[in-house]
Amino acid sequence: MPQVSRLSLVNRSTDPTMLLLLLGLMTGTCLSSIIPEKEKNPQYWRDQAQHTLQHALKLQKLNTNVAKNVILFLGDGMGVSTVTAARILKGQLHHMPGEDFQLEMDKFPFVALSKTYNTNAQVPDSAGTATAYLCGVKGNEGTLGVSAAVIRSQCNTTKGNEVTSILRWAKDAGKSVGIVTTTRVNHATPSAAYAHSADRDWYSDNEMPTEALSQGCKDIAYQLIHNIPDIDVIMGGGRKYMFPKNMTDVEYGDEEKARGTRLDGQVLVNVWKDKKAQDKNAHYVWNRMQLLELNLDRVDFLLGLFEPMDMTYELNRNNQTDPSLTEMVEVAIKILRKNPKGFFLLVEGGRIDHGHHEGKAKQALHEAVEMDRAIGQAGALTSLEDTLTVVTADHSHVFTFGGYTPRGNSIFGLAPMLSDTDKKPFTSILYGNGPGYKVVAGERENVSTVDYAHDNYQAQSAVPLRHETHGGEDVAVFAKGPMAHLLHGVHEQNYIPHVMAYAACIGANKDHCKLPSSARLGPQPALFSGLLTIFLLLSLLF
Repeated sequence: MPQVSRLSLVNRSTDPTMLLLLLGLMTGTCLSSIIPEKEKNPQYWRDQAQHTLQHALKLQKLNTNVAKNVILFLGDGMGVSTVTAARILKGQLHHMPGEDFQLEMDKFPFVALSKTYNTNAQVPDSAGTATAYLCGVKGNEGTLGVSAAVIRSQCNTTKGNEVTSILRWAKDAGKSVGIVTTTRVNHATPSAAYAHSADRDWYSDNEMPTEALSQGCKDIAYQLIHNIPDIDVIMGGGRKYMFPKNMTDVEYGDEEKARGTRLDGQVLVNVWKDKKAQDKNAHYVWNRMQLLELNLDRVDFLLGLFEPMDMTYELNRNNQTDPSLTEMVEVAIKILRKNPKGFFLLVEGGRIDHGHHEGKAKQALHEAVEMDRAIGQAGALTSLEDTLTVVTADHSHVFTFGGYTPRGNSIFGLAPMLSDTDKKPFTSILYGNGPGYKVVAGERENVSTVDYAHDNYQAQSAVPLRHETHGGEDVAVFAKGPMAHLLHGVHEQNYIPHVMAYAACIGANKDHCKLPSSARLGPQPALFSGLLTIFLLLSLLF
């Protein structure tokens, strides 16, 4: 570790650990007091490791039950560095140092890595990746629910190249299905569950070129209502794409950005209602109070559209009008679990990605923490015995944190040194590129002159871009429940839905479902060894 420079600046952070560090640097005080007393004893670490070992040994007994329920949590843009930083943040929100805290997803027993590239992109986008982890087939960047034979924005390449998703497989098997997102319900991630589109940006017919419309392609909002008409639960944003062009919004009135966009004049919310059987209770809600007042025992179908576009960041959320992701997940599971055949639920923490694109790490990480809360709530409402839960990301971001920060340093705080090049302080969190690139008087901006703890502070970046980009490294896959052990090692991203389908006995690969539970483990070396021994003995006798 390099020599730490003494900081002769007023730190705008109110983090007590950072202030203690600065005081220590200025006075020469030993900083060992930051270390928890128990961690100074080697036996603490030995006991911790033995406890973890005993827990790992129990995993040798595999859960080979059929997964009645499958829940997929997708943190959009939630790379490994985001997971680690969110862990520290959540711990610090619980008044702990943070590094040794456990996220809900950290508690999952099986972890793998997923290779995220698209068929035509080394660093992927959210549409091609969604096709992989929902449909089991890799596709091109910018395309949804179609194979790599489809060229982005070319409608006439779509027909015959559609691929179906695990949501469709579950519905065909008689299960209930749901989609919950903090983005638009017709954004990239949820769209791959039900739509087949040559372009992820075709939210409504208003965003489609005339050529595509004349060739018969349908917009994504239209496909949400028509392709799989009996999706039991749909919640998120995207309200304006369901209403005619310039129709005023129920919440924001005549605000231009909230007005309806549809050129075909359809009110898709009404179409959604009309498609439901007369003996079914279908409810449309647009705010949190309406959602929480529902008697869920009397809800068969639910459409909740809480914002004209994406839902607001968790840090900015209006508690009266917008539900949290955790609240939406709880409502969804309580509706879906009424089906004795089980359910499939897709949950997207979609605005993690948006926070990173805007260089607003604080917004991104609080979104990740909220998704982790939702994961915990889902676990409380389901059972490990019959529910496979998978948590993963579609891709990463060029987000990092470093700078030799001390234990317990605010995740949004400063590194404990000045740059040895420009002699200015820097935050631990930085981006490889993005809107945080700032030059003042020909030099890098001095972060001590700005409020780097602000919710919307844009962390400094190495390369100026209006929008920060995705990262191309592998992302983590966390799994628990029936057949979770099949997610292990390093996998292609399109492997994920095949595992979920195998565990739930849905889709094309169902031959194993006729076998007893023990036989679903696959070929066992000990069994073959025993059979071989018997065969050799019999050959000697005869």
